[in-house]
Amino acid sequence: MSLSEPLRGVVPPVCTPLDRQGDVDTASLSALVEHLIRGGVHGLFALGSTSEAAYLDDARRRIALETVVKAADGRVPVLAGVIEATTARVLDQARDAAELGARALVATAPFYTRTHPVEIARHFRRIRAEVPLPLFAYDIPVSVHSKLPAALVRELAEDGTLAGLKDSSGDDGALRRLLVDLDGRRPAGFAVLTGSELTVDAALLAGADGVVPGIGNVDPAGYVRLYEAARRGDWPAARAEQERLVRLFAMVDVGPEAAMGRSSSALGSFKAALWLLGVIDCPDTAFPQVPLGEPEFAAVAERLRAAGLEPVR
Repeated sequence: MSLSEPLRGVVPPVCTPLDRQGDVDTASLSALVEHLIRGGVHGLFALGSTSEAAYLDDARRRIALETVVKAADGRVPVLAGVIEATTARVLDQARDAAELGARALVATAPFYTRTHPVEIARHFRRIRAEVPLPLFAYDIPVSVHSKLPAALVRELAEDGTLAGLKDSSGDDGALRRLLVDLDGRRPAGFAVLTGSELTVDAALLAGADGVVPGIGNVDPAGYVRLYEAARRGDWPAARAEQERLVRLFAMVDVGPEAAMGRSSSALGSFKAALWLLGVIDCPDTAFPQVPLGEPEFAAVAERLRAAGLEPVR
């Protein structure tokens, strides 16, 4: 079953709770899906960067996606990340995702190998041709080392290859230029989603259709309020909500730079927050990420309280 209408709104990239052995904690993951749906989200993105998909083997990826689809139970669409280095590997993941009930696929350009826009176009067209689900391009140059050119995105949107774009490039100027370029001639059903959770109000004002916010795992209702304020044109309310979320987002920097990578700090803070809020049972991140310590958990709890979210642990 694919998407029946263009994707809009708040589509969090779902964290993957793990147990102490590094296996998917399906009970906590189901509880997280309920937390997100109760928060009013419009879709769920499983197996993306925030899901720690790069750290999960194929069996754990299947368990995670199957759990999200089952817990969502058709209430919101589930998009599945099919992120691998080459087309053949992506297709294996895409076929699994279709079998498990995903409503759409999210793929990056090929990586590790050096690619040309012609090859990137062939990559997306092959995926779309062989697995008949709506396909979203995931623009994340920090991880794949190439940025999707606007002309290529437009071409693949116009020929029906792409159903949308998840822009996590961090280049808000390029996103704005793409939206201006598409204005008045955007293909029917093509959705543009920003992954830059700190500038959602600006992206929505510019014409983006929604947001894929990692910290939306922690406060989905806040992003829904922001989106709804933007839809009704209440930009002061949207700005106020965005600024509260910016302050909450500061939790991603609790981990000391000398001791851990920025992913360890950010993903660790999201899981710490979800544990402190009582949503998940274990805050561990996947190995070899460095775990947060007690001072970092205390800092996350402080950020939660400042944002009006009360820890239960």
